Amino acid sequence: MAAQLTRLVAVGLVALSAAVQPLAAAGPPAAEPSAAGLWQKIDPETGKSVIWFLFVENDGIYQGVAAKLFPRPSDGPTPPVCTTCRDERKDAPLLGLPIIKDMKRYGLRYVEGNILDPRDGNIYSASMTVSPDGQQLTVRGYLAFEFLGRDEVWYRLPDTAMKELDPIVVAKYLPRQVLTTSTIRHPQSTAKSANPVR
Repeated sequence: MAAQLTRLVAVGLVALSAAVQPLAAAGPPAAEPSAAGLWQKIDPETGKSVIWFLFVENDGIYQGVAAKLFPRPSDGPTPPVCTTCRDERKDAPLLGLPIIKDMKRYGLRYVEGNILDPRDGNIYSASMTVSPDGQQLTVRGYLAFEFLGRDEVWYRLPDTAMKELDPIVVAKYLPRQVLTTSTIRHPQSTAKSANPVR
């Protein structure tokens, strides 16, 4: 009886080992794509970029800022400001302005945040969903109930597009990138600025 029990346990362990091996060979599951990075909103009629958004994460909270503007000829030469904003963003330049704030991540979904419409200053509740391949971001603004909102789909830009951003936006929202770039390009000037001569 003991010999049969030992044989059953051994057979069970061999079967379990065979089942687990393919899982171990596959490695850990791939991390889900994040909203962090650069996205573009495209005009559906012209197919051209309207605005780029830079999403950054800080202590688990995501925000999207207006990272690059594509003004129309009718917009005039003056950089736009948010004259209709009613909070701390009032009269702030649109470039670098946080448009989406306070988003919390739950896998591919982001909720509990809000989105500003700089055309009229209204602030709406917001949710976002990153596509499984990480290339599309569906943004939804709504009042009271999410099902009453409207979706916009934005498209991920490659990391190489970061070099096209205004230095002020990069310095404010990607300070590590500025530090790395300045250290690589100007190691002597960085050292001098860190220890100024008095």
